[in-house]
Amino acid sequence: SLAAAAANLSSAAGEDGPLTLGDRLTLIDQAIVLLDQTYVHLPLKRSLHAVDPIQRLRLLRYRLSQQDEHTMTDEVAFHNEMTHIFNSVRDLHTNYLLPQPYRSFTAVLPFFLEECFDTTDPEDPVPHYLVSKVAPDEEHPTFAPGVEVLNWNGTPIRRAIQLNAERQAGSNEAAAFARGLDAMTVRPLITTVPPDEDWVTITYRGLDGEMRQVRKEWRLVGAGDNAATRMTSASDAALGLDLQTAAVGEARKHVYARKAAAAEAWAGGQFVATALAVATDHLETHLPGVFRAKTVNDGQYGYIRIFTFSVSDVESFVTEFARLVELMPDAGLIVDVRGNGGGAIGAAERILQTLTPRRIRPARAQFTTSPLLLDLCRRHSPSTDIPDLDLKPWIGSLQQAVATGSEYSRGFPITNEDDANDRGQRYHGPVVLVVDALSYSATDILAAGFIDHRIGLVLGTADNTGAGGANVWRHSDLLFLGGGEGGLRSLPRDAEMRVSVRRITRVGEAEGEVLEDLGIRIDHRHYTSERDILGGNDDLISSAIGLLRAQPERRFRVTLKRRARGRLEVRAETSGVESIEVRIGGKATGTINPADGETQSLTGLPTQSTEVELVGYSGSEVIARKRQQI
Repeated sequence: SLAAAAANLSSAAGEDGPLTLGDRLTLIDQAIVLLDQTYVHLPLKRSLHAVDPIQRLRLLRYRLSQQDEHTMTDEVAFHNEMTHIFNSVRDLHTNYLLPQPYRSFTAVLPFFLEECFDTTDPEDPVPHYLVSKVAPDEEHPTFAPGVEVLNWNGTPIRRAIQLNAERQAGSNEAAAFARGLDAMTVRPLITTVPPDEDWVTITYRGLDGEMRQVRKEWRLVGAGDNAATRMTSASDAALGLDLQTAAVGEARKHVYARKAAAAEAWAGGQFVATALAVATDHLETHLPGVFRAKTVNDGQYGYIRIFTFSVSDVESFVTEFARLVELMPDAGLIVDVRGNGGGAIGAAERILQTLTPRRIRPARAQFTTSPLLLDLCRRHSPSTDIPDLDLKPWIGSLQQAVATGSEYSRGFPITNEDDANDRGQRYHGPVVLVVDALSYSATDILAAGFIDHRIGLVLGTADNTGAGGANVWRHSDLLFLGGGEGGLRSLPRDAEMRVSVRRITRVGEAEGEVLEDLGIRIDHRHYTSERDILGGNDDLISSAIGLLRAQPERRFRVTLKRRARGRLEVRAETSGVESIEVRIGGKATGTINPADGETQSLTGLPTQSTEVELVGYSGSEVIARKRQQI
């Protein structure tokens, strides 16, 4: 039973001794320092959600100080209280993480529950909750994929999800509900204590239309965060990740896709030398745990699913995405980031360049102002401990803000702007981005950049993305970077905390607008259908194709060859392009008016040149770019 398994965890946790009263007080004191001195969203959260986590921590400390080792509450109850306090700010970057061995496990029910809609009346879509997957080792004659769940322990299912959502940290209603739905069947113990109940009783409508009940027991699986390693690179300092969604994804893979997980030969976003195709209709990829790529609608359109930005090598990630998009048909590309909880901010921002001729301006990041963070930035400007980490740009405004009382530093990009433009455009057709309420953090930043650079249209299966706009660091990162100054001390028994340390603001027409809690505005809402969750997202893909067809047609396939005496041969297959300017070394060397399929020549090519940039125009507007080595 879950109770026995949880008892075993408590026993294992006790191998190093239970948390003493002193340990608990240390955890509370460190949480206060973390939130008071480094939490960038604290003023926003206090105002928007009418919460005061620091005061709640002080009250908890007072109550504990009135107890002794014999009268204090059990350890799980303490972890639960700390979790509730952190969750009160509704920030999935800011967490109290349970210590080992809890955080190495996830509590799961042996089925997967998803929401779909009956859109018979488009003005009033009716939600339904279907079982979309059942664990392979769970045999039952009538409880199978496609059955509709009606009640959960006697509570109407939608109300049960709403009650569960109230315990989640989603920053808006859509995000909280999506995580409440996830947590009905999957609960990573890194961010939550084990469920109170050993089992749930489910009332469902079978495939034959009959009403039935079934009891399903919680089980623990070894899927979770086994240990956090120390920050070692600038990439580690540039993370934006919803840890809970990432843990849910790993648990689902562990339960429902063991063969696929083994075939992927992938762990933590590692690049594999031999490209693999997880399914027969998918393109081969060197990052099979990160991407799924295929053509849809009889090969007319491209589709790429990005499951995560948590990759060990950002360069390999960007290279592989660029390679995949170049294989896609010209008519249009669907980029699907549903359920992507984020990861490396640089990975998310650097793929934008492959989809647009415009120069990418990375989003800006601001620290909250405190002496602790000012000292930390001075220590790492640049860092002698973390390669390529340089916090010098933030020092001047932090120094001034500490004196003037300003709440935030100036904003500077986390992703280097040259890196965000080092590959150039690789796909020239129209693009649709598909998001949902679980698209969070680095994925929110991607979606904002997609809109701010006017790349294409956004299709949402919810009214909001997860609305996570921050760079997240752990307590141990801050302790290491700050050298133990500012009141930060080591945490007992491998405990850990995370905090939004730099908030993200947008660029372009939304210049300065924060992402946190607001998210992005979608162009079109798609209500997930039964065919979507039980099939291959057929209706969702049809909706995306409809949006692709509404955008201007673009084709820009140009090849170059160097000929004798400085002559450059250009072959162009274009659509929607009126003229092509040829640039060498940043200077225009000639213009051609493309006639599809014809070969044209330019003379005067410098013999030492190896890279040429081709710029496509419609009138005076740049609509396509391509860099080519010759």
